[in-house]
Amino acid sequence: MEKLYYTNQYIREFSAEIEEILEIKDKYHVLLDKTAFFPGGGGQFCDLGMVDVHNVLDVYEKDNKVYHILDKKPIKIHKVKCKIDWDRREDGMHQHFGQHVLSGSFYKLFNANTSAFHLGKDVSTVDINGHLTEEQIKAAELYANEVISQDIKVETLIPSRKELKKIWIRRDLPETADEIRIIKIGDLDSNACCGVHPKSTLDLKMIKIKRWEKNKGATRIEFLAGKRAINYSLQRDSYLTDICRYLSSNEDESINSIKKLKEKIEESINSNRKLEEALANYEIQDMIKSSKNIKNISVVNKIYTNENLKYVSKVAAKITEEENTIALIALKNDDKVNVVFAAAKNLTNINMNNLLKDALTLVDGRGGGSLYLAQGGGKNNGNLESALDYAFSKLEKSI
Repeated sequence: MEKLYYTNQYIREFSAEIEEILEIKDKYHVLLDKTAFFPGGGGQFCDLGMVDVHNVLDVYEKDNKVYHILDKKPIKIHKVKCKIDWDRREDGMHQHFGQHVLSGSFYKLFNANTSAFHLGKDVSTVDINGHLTEEQIKAAELYANEVISQDIKVETLIPSRKELKKIWIRRDLPETADEIRIIKIGDLDSNACCGVHPKSTLDLKMIKIKRWEKNKGATRIEFLAGKRAINYSLQRDSYLTDICRYLSSNEDESINSIKKLKEKIEESINSNRKLEEALANYEIQDMIKSSKNIKNISVVNKIYTNENLKYVSKVAAKITEEENTIALIALKNDDKVNVVFAAAKNLTNINMNNLLKDALTLVDGRGGGSLYLAQGGGKNNGNLESALDYAFSKLEKSI
């Protein structure tokens, strides 16, 4: 069959004859006499689109034949009009070819080859051997975009086995008996690939590296190419404009403005933290002074609402830092309760774990802990106050 995606990668619509229809698991696998639908390969995803009035769900190649999977059996078989989802094709072609240019740039500048490539829905990644510095990565990005602007023509070669030995190729050739397609980008790169590529580097428009990280013995580069890179850059430009407007500064001054703003925020946070600690200490001392007393032991009995358990636990711990203190603290929400019982370390004859478990029976709860600290939870069934009163009465009898 004729593979139009290799003879003219810019074909969007074509007409073809249906030669075979296979019904497999309620789907219809259609073979055309020629196709512009790329079945995927080289890390590039397959094309989608329309065959007559039917959506193409998937495309694959088997025994050198390209099949198009449809959800309904086509009725028309002669001069069938077909249409490629061009946005998908162009995006896949750009990300795939962007990897070629980026890989070639890293190899050209630093003799660092590519070990892996993944074309993603939103971003793509390429793994470059070795741990690269930020300066090297930025240099490769700049070089790649210079290559794009040079409008270098892309050559597709299908050499014989004998001719292959004379061609410089960046990576090892695949072990296959099939013909090998070599993609050559000027003196930048030459590599075996079965994907679909633009005619020129200028078609790529732009490459943008977003981030990078170490990945085993390589550096994983996250990048965008073509329209993805342009849209990302325009979006970042819009963000920068909004930031400058908010800070009442120009682009050059914005970083210093953000640093000053961060310093002021940190100063404010530190100041508020000190104030909160002072207020908390004051509150805790007041709670201890106004607490109930059992034989010179202060028992703080309090129920919180609209707080978090972490804060309640800290309050209980802070109270019992002083000798001869016990905290019976609870937190009440719409449908559940949390209870924290704590005792000062000098009170060795009181078991908070046992006391909590007894009290939680009134709220259908469970919990546990140690001699000095226990916590648990239960249902907000209206018995929380009774549970704390019960715990206090047990303390009166045991102290």
